[in-house]
Amino acid sequence: MVDEKTKLTRIQVLGLFALSLAIFLIGNDLTAFSVAIPAIEKDFNSNITTTQWIINGYTLAFGILLISGGRLADMFGRRKIFFIGMTSFAFFSLLGGIATNIPMLLAARGLMGIGSALMWPAILGLIYGMLPEDRSGFAGGLVMGMCAAANAIGPVLGGILTDLLSWRWIFFINLPVAALAFWVCWKVIPDDTPENVTERIDYGGVITLTTSLFCLLLALDLVVDIGFKSPVIIVLALATLLFMGAFILVERHVGRDALIPVDVATNHGFFAAGIATLLLSVVFFAALVYVPQYLSKVHNHSAMYSGMGLLPMMVSFGLVSFIAGGLYETLGAKTIVSAGTIAMCIGMFMLSHLHKETTFLQMVPGLVVLGAGIGLFYSAITTAAITVVAPERASLAGAILYMFQIGGGAIGLGMNTTIVAMAPDISTGIDRAFTVNAYLAMMGLVVCLLFVSGKPAGKAPLSEK
Repeated sequence: MVDEKTKLTRIQVLGLFALSLAIFLIGNDLTAFSVAIPAIEKDFNSNITTTQWIINGYTLAFGILLISGGRLADMFGRRKIFFIGMTSFAFFSLLGGIATNIPMLLAARGLMGIGSALMWPAILGLIYGMLPEDRSGFAGGLVMGMCAAANAIGPVLGGILTDLLSWRWIFFINLPVAALAFWVCWKVIPDDTPENVTERIDYGGVITLTTSLFCLLLALDLVVDIGFKSPVIIVLALATLLFMGAFILVERHVGRDALIPVDVATNHGFFAAGIATLLLSVVFFAALVYVPQYLSKVHNHSAMYSGMGLLPMMVSFGLVSFIAGGLYETLGAKTIVSAGTIAMCIGMFMLSHLHKETTFLQMVPGLVVLGAGIGLFYSAITTAAITVVAPERASLAGAILYMFQIGGGAIGLGMNTTIVAMAPDISTGIDRAFTVNAYLAMMGLVVCLLFVSGKPAGKAPLSEK
């Protein structure tokens, strides 16, 4: 029996519904275009090297501005930043849908990524802020469940729209969903603009961190194609280190206006959650990339069928995420993230015995176990990371955590690609990569057991910690 004080009000339910739609928009646009690239190439007489930036441009803009978006949301109000991000996302969705050439299309996608970078941390802050503390686990389950649903549905929806109408409808379908989410949030979410804002925007921190992240993510994206020894990669790596060093120097001198304030930067529990997320994201992205590649290159399945091969994992991920919310409220962070990490480790070991004769049906149990682990881990680690910092920092914490996830995925892509490339054949390479990833999951388990607590920080003064 749920205690009376934990029941959600009608306003809270409507707010969660609208914010869930916004999460769906962001997640869907991360994956929906993966199956539309060939059609776009044909329409604009382009090539894969150029059109691939329809995906990469969105994720790059999203990734490099997340932390800045989180800081802005905490400083000037999550509701306000959410509406700015949603308006930007919808406008540039329209622009992408009517694009007459590739440069216009790529620009629209990059600017959509900026809108998403403003929305995502604001959404996290709004969701955790509107729910009572004892329902924070439910918040994490809802967020990650919607992410899983959006990521799973994205390629299927993108394929249907591309085949039956046009790839342009992947853009156009965003407009009514964005309008509904905007309208409901406008009606039910109260203004949360902080009074007497004394903190100022850390322009030096924004510029140096954004430049460093841009160089890092671009290098990780290009290294798969041009190799670690390429002069381009070396220059980008040096620029990453240079601007990160400049960022650290800037942060030391701006004090309380720092882009990443000292109370967050020195919170050991928060960064333990970040390191665990980094390690486990390597594992998650390995499955996202190499399960479809195995089905495509070893069994010669179509791109659509190969993408649908992830459905057992993504459905399990989504369902378990929703369940994990209630378990978190009962069992706590350490138990849930550790159980999730163990399941991811077992799932990877189950998938690591691939060979040319392995059928998709034989892969399903491993995919389901892996997906369940992902659902347990991500829903709980998100809540643990956000609740371990002061409530005023919720959006920033959510943004930084997502950067750990993106970073882990990008690092894992480079690492796993190298492992696969060194193998005598692709099935052996994927086998070896998945085995390495299983051991990485074990390392993540150690971090979770020793350092992740998820104890709420409460309304502690920001000068503490």
